[in-house]
Amino acid sequence: MPARYDEVAARYASAPDDLSGPAIAALLSLIGPVERRRVLDLACGHGVVARELARRGADVIGLDLSAELVERARRAVGNGPHEITYVIGDASAPDMLLNEQFDLVSCNFGLSDIDDLAGVCANVSRLLAPGGRFVFSILHPCFAGGADVSGSWPTGSTYYDERWWRADGARSTLRQVVGANHRTLSTYVNTLAVHGLMLVALVEPEPERSWTRERPDAAAQPVYLVMSCQHAPEAHAS
Repeated sequence: MPARYDEVAARYASAPDDLSGPAIAALLSLIGPVERRRVLDLACGHGVVARELARRGADVIGLDLSAELVERARRAVGNGPHEITYVIGDASAPDMLLNEQFDLVSCNFGLSDIDDLAGVCANVSRLLAPGGRFVFSILHPCFAGGADVSGSWPTGSTYYDERWWRADGARSTLRQVVGANHRTLSTYVNTLAVHGLMLVALVEPEPERSWTRERPDAAAQPVYLVMSCQHAPEAHAS
């Protein structure tokens, strides 16, 4: 069965790697040094974060449900000391990467694309070594959007309406094609905690200045959220 991103893979993966945005910069800052670390990049897409972590010396596996994006990641040339292994798979499937273990799991703007949050958190908990970290970025769940940009939840709905949705409007945007899962911040934090992934750092980076200049109606809102959690298996066991 084709993944949602297969339909937009050519457009989504067409731009050169860009690590200058505030959200990805905050993600990489929270990740920190990764040399000689084993890393899983979940929902890796066409491999932007995976390539950067490999360049920094990590041994990286990238996993994504979209075969089209994974194929583009495999064709891209990285410059890290280790070759990246890419896997096509469901991040929430209980048999995903059995018998593997990682020091770090990263996920750049992927959790809202995964329908089963509890399933993916259970897998992250299973795959992380004790004390390992899960670092991820998402569109801020409190972002209501603006006149020309979709927020975190459907038009005409509210922050408390948790469900999968597609953006409306005349413009052909990514969220109109692939949709997204909206969840409240408490749902994210509580689901992580249930699976022994305890929040240790949270960053809400300001959006790009060019973005706020063009969208003054949305400039006063939080746009990005980046979180770092530590695997505490004893918390899960209790």
